[in-house]
Amino acid sequence: MVSTDKAVAMTGFFEEVRRRKVYRVAAAYIIAAGGIIQLASAAFPAWELPNWALRLVIVALLMGFPIALILAWVYDITAQGVRATPTPAMPGSHRRRNIVMLVVTGVIISAAAGFFLLPRVSAHKCDKSIAVLPFENLSDEKENAYFADGIQDDVLTNLSKVGDLKVISRTSVMPYRGKASNLREIGKTLGVGAILEGSVRRIGNRVRVNVQLINADTDEHMWAEDYDRDLTDVFAIQTDLARQIVRELQAKLSPMEKAQIERRPTENGEAYLAFMQGHEMFYRADKFRSNTEKAEQLFEKATKLDPNFAGAFAALAWVHDWNYHDFDPTPARKEKARAAAVQALRLQPNLPEAHLAMGFYHYYCERDYQAALDEFAIAKLSLPNSPEVYMAIGAIERRQGKWKESTANLQKAASLSPKDAWVLQNLADNYYATRSFEAADKIFDRAIEAAPGSFGARAEKASLAIDWKGDLGEMERQLAQVPTGFDPDGLITYARLQLLILQRKFPDALVLLKQSPQDLYHKNKPKDLFEGAIYTYSNNKEKARPAFERARPIVEKALLESSDDASRHVTLGLILAGLGEKDAAIAEGKRAVELLPESQDALEGPKTAVALAQIYVWTGENGQALQLLERSLSTPNGVTVPSLRLDPIWDPLRSDPRFQALIERHEGESLALL
Repeated sequence: MVSTDKAVAMTGFFEEVRRRKVYRVAAAYIIAAGGIIQLASAAFPAWELPNWALRLVIVALLMGFPIALILAWVYDITAQGVRATPTPAMPGSHRRRNIVMLVVTGVIISAAAGFFLLPRVSAHKCDKSIAVLPFENLSDEKENAYFADGIQDDVLTNLSKVGDLKVISRTSVMPYRGKASNLREIGKTLGVGAILEGSVRRIGNRVRVNVQLINADTDEHMWAEDYDRDLTDVFAIQTDLARQIVRELQAKLSPMEKAQIERRPTENGEAYLAFMQGHEMFYRADKFRSNTEKAEQLFEKATKLDPNFAGAFAALAWVHDWNYHDFDPTPARKEKARAAAVQALRLQPNLPEAHLAMGFYHYYCERDYQAALDEFAIAKLSLPNSPEVYMAIGAIERRQGKWKESTANLQKAASLSPKDAWVLQNLADNYYATRSFEAADKIFDRAIEAAPGSFGARAEKASLAIDWKGDLGEMERQLAQVPTGFDPDGLITYARLQLLILQRKFPDALVLLKQSPQDLYHKNKPKDLFEGAIYTYSNNKEKARPAFERARPIVEKALLESSDDASRHVTLGLILAGLGEKDAAIAEGKRAVELLPESQDALEGPKTAVALAQIYVWTGENGQALQLLERSLSTPNGVTVPSLRLDPIWDPLRSDPRFQALIERHEGESLALL
């Protein structure tokens, strides 16, 4: 009986719906709403409206559907206008039941439509951030891997010039080469909403490129394309790729940015290949001298193959800048850096990489910080996603003593390149210098994880453990990770030598030094200097003197080549102190401090002041040394209590009550950091 009543009620409801023409209104509403949603889906991105605006329109249309049904139930459109629909005679409970059923039906239909529509709108939209993964090389010739890398790198470079996008650097995506990784995990790790992956096949003068853009949040394909072109059209492929990605991510593209991504770097394929090989060599995690020299040769080759290749001249200038800064501070090297940067700007005045190179020339070669910052500011306008720009600005700011501002810029660089060990090392150095040792240690761990084969981060982590806790075990643990025979530029031998000296294993240190197959010329300090120092620590001045005498002409010659290099004056000062030439030694140390005072360089200046203190110790001027150490213990990037306790160079001070008092005064500060 109850079932019969329900059936009658439903029949009555549907008959009333037909009589009141609710079906027609519902159909018309659905057709109109579908058209509005389709139009908005196409128009809103073109008008650069946010994705939430489209969702708002859809929600409003869904909420309006039950309302439209109610209005269709209550009113009717007649020849005399809108009139209330006549209500048939029936019990009041039936009328209320019909209205409730109408509202519930409308809500259910709207909810069902929303369930399918809203997730699709959200799925296509992702943050304006992207990582371009290494393209797979499908060519039979494996040397074409550089060609595949070149296409990937140019797409990435073009995208990085779009200010409305966040683009992860090449260094941070290279660890994913050849790995079948979960794209959602990659997106989460790199902090991006979209990932571009692809493959390249080169056969003769034909190139086939397959790419797909994937939403990193949903793992859904947003766009895909196959290109089959002549080799001469490779740059057109890269430009089209950048434009398509910008469009899919709904990013704004200014006329200047559009012109930047459409410009071809070179018409010479061989020059481009040499450029890419040099780029890969120079951007390795460890800036070994051997790597930078090979990069220099490759960039020079690119400029000779195409004398109008501005990007290659900019890269060559950057390498010269670094080599001047790291190991060859000579007038000849400085002139090479200047000439290459000038040529890059002459060929292409608006090339951001050329302004970056000129900025590094002013920074490294001239120590003209303001001129460098001016050039970096120009580069930043066209390279808003370049970690190098932010790192360069941060590097200058810390030399200016602006540690907070410097750290903020280095953190920005790390956000753009979260897997770049070199960027992470520089960020960790800031925390190290400002005595935030625990934070520095964690970031060094991130750098090691990003580049397990890199030694730079491991060496710095070991050095931090010594300055922070007086822990020599960390150095042993990190050296144990180094492959047998791996000793670029003698840096591993240098690290082992330093460990043995700090452990006071002087005979073992001498054996290692003499067995070293190469001259240990670390930071302009010849091998003979270390030998003289070890004999000095062993109180064997008779054997120390000949070693210092052999080192002296080497350093004096180096000073003739670069008389303004503070580190070379320090080295000569230590040699002269070891030879007992007190006044000359102190004069060299003071000259170094004059060339590199803390007021002009808050990063290296404190180290130079400590070096002068070492010269004072070796020449018996304990009072002068203690004054410098007192200040250094409270200065960013200065000496620490644990290092004072360990380093044998301070042994002549250990019997001095003033030194013991100094240690005790600052002991609590060191313990507070543990």
